[in-house]
Amino acid sequence: MLIKNYYKTLFYIFLLSHLIIWTIVPSLSNVNLPLDTIEALAWGSNLSWGYSKHPPVSAFMVEVVYNFFGNQDWAYYLLSQIFVLIAFIYVWKFSNLIFKNKLFSLCSVLLLEGIYFYNFTSPEFNVNVCQLPFWALVVFYAWKSINYEKISDLILLGIFMSLGFLTKYLFIYLILAIKIVFIVRLIEKKKINIKLLIPGTLFILLLTPHLLWLIQNNFITLTYAFNRTGIEEVNFTNHLYNPLVFLAKQIGLLIPVIIMVFALIKIKKINFEYFRKDKYFLLLINIIPIILILLTSIITGAKIRTMWMTPFYLFLGVLLIQLFQNILNKNKLKNFYIVFILFFVLSPVSYLIISHFNEFKRTDYPGREISDLVQRRWDKNFSNNISIVIGDEWYAGNLSYHLDSRPIWYNTIENNLSSVTSDTGVIYIGNPEILKKFCPGIYGTIKPIGICMIGAK
Repeated sequence: MLIKNYYKTLFYIFLLSHLIIWTIVPSLSNVNLPLDTIEALAWGSNLSWGYSKHPPVSAFMVEVVYNFFGNQDWAYYLLSQIFVLIAFIYVWKFSNLIFKNKLFSLCSVLLLEGIYFYNFTSPEFNVNVCQLPFWALVVFYAWKSINYEKISDLILLGIFMSLGFLTKYLFIYLILAIKIVFIVRLIEKKKINIKLLIPGTLFILLLTPHLLWLIQNNFITLTYAFNRTGIEEVNFTNHLYNPLVFLAKQIGLLIPVIIMVFALIKIKKINFEYFRKDKYFLLLINIIPIILILLTSIITGAKIRTMWMTPFYLFLGVLLIQLFQNILNKNKLKNFYIVFILFFVLSPVSYLIISHFNEFKRTDYPGREISDLVQRRWDKNFSNNISIVIGDEWYAGNLSYHLDSRPIWYNTIENNLSSVTSDTGVIYIGNPEILKKFCPGIYGTIKPIGICMIGAK
């Protein structure tokens, strides 16, 4: 019992340390929130069932935080780490079901610190980070649903599958992996339990509002997703080149994890018996999503961006510990902890160094200062509040976030003219050459952008 509590205590110390470090470091080093976070905040100012780039969940999450903390940057770095920590907690809970050994569970989570998705890039709250808790929860409740078939677990599985998909469409790769595991289990049992239809039914029902939004908006989100892959480029070599680049990048980013594993094991024959019977679940939920995304690249020639893989490796640590548990050497734990601490410290230090010396980062954009200038100019000329900002997610999104009136963001006003009345305070932000010619109100420039203000005198 004392040993179990010791490893559990270490786990919670790790969680708390990770939370504090990765909330404070970007809060101190960054002048402005990152691009994807500002985009999500722009969308969140005008909540909908979908946006031009992504489904709605990430926008909803930042808007909840905004309603509590306003435009305090640290709150959104904290939000990112809360999402990372929830994922870590459910990896821990899942590994406890697999191993019944707290040391193995601890190592399964600590190995993830060797993947830069869960530290260096985690301060930027975006759809990739937003997927993390739902990915972990789906795996956890899928395992429980398959093994115990409790209605409560099946309902939660359906809810978290839909939330994950409504965060980013790539979540479908995990859902397909889970479906394959369910089918394999049904084939083994040679009996269909109608309760197993609950997750799929809930998934479709909860997706209905978003699907209707997609139809009404000409499937704009799907169009954006396909365009990001570059599949419109008709080039046969892409079907070979892009998958090879994808594989090379995956191997590269996993090198720290490989180093940590070799610091922990004593090399000898690996026992693959651990993957027999119900243990194949872990292998399939790790391997199938990667195989599917690789096949996508091979078949379509699509470019797979590295950051898209953020949630795919959450259970890699559990898989590796399961694979090597018979050769895990407790005498090498000290070496493992040393390597872990090295990566744990190196990542935030690297973040600070890069932040200090790189002068061309989005996080150096003076968004708050520009918003103050705009507000002062507005107050000199108009009597009403700024209610709407129109422009791209970055420049207009920053105004929406930093201005005290929290104006609603629109990319374009063409389809939202009903929102504008004679008393509405509107700011257009964008190309200075165009705005200067057609601005019916007060025009100004803050390089490289032009600003057109239309308000009540």
